[in-house]
Amino acid sequence: MPNTIGGRGHGQYIARMKTVKIVVEKHPDGYVAYPLGLKGTVVGEGDTYDEALADCESAVRFHVETFGPEVLDAESPVLEAFIAEAHA
Repeated sequence: MPNTIGGRGHGQYIARMKTVKIVVEKHPDGYVAYPLGLKGTVVGEGDTYDEALADCESAVRFHVETFGPEVLDAESPVLEAFIAEAHA
């Protein structure tokens, strides 16, 4: 079973020695989670932070099993992710 490391707001999914950063967003109707730096589109959702993160981790595993480990070989891996506020 892969390991998950994370704090509030993001998690990291470790698959075959590759780490994928996962962003978890809180919305009025639940949570949405998505990985950064993965080839393709993967999204998880849930009523709670943990549900969304687990759903996204499951989706990442499925994505890798379906399309192969090369989806983890991003040319420019995301080293860190930041959230900033801007006035619009």
